[in-house]
Amino acid sequence: MAQMCEVCGKKPMNGHRVSHAHNLTKRRWLPNLQRVRAVVDGANKRIRVCVSCIRSGKVKKAS
Repeated sequence: MAQMCEVCGKKPMNGHRVSHAHNLTKRRWLPNLQRVRAVVDGANKRIRVCVSCIRSGKVKKAS
């Protein structure tokens, strides 16, 4: 399963971990994904969304 938000499409970013001696090694920044029961097209469904989508109100939680 992809590490991707199903609402906004946010994916992992990559870059370098930089040591004090400026040695560069690869690293990843992962989105903060949560499994949430939400209303999608009028039906309750379990989706994986990032916390920024939940907090901004882009996801309507199922009650």
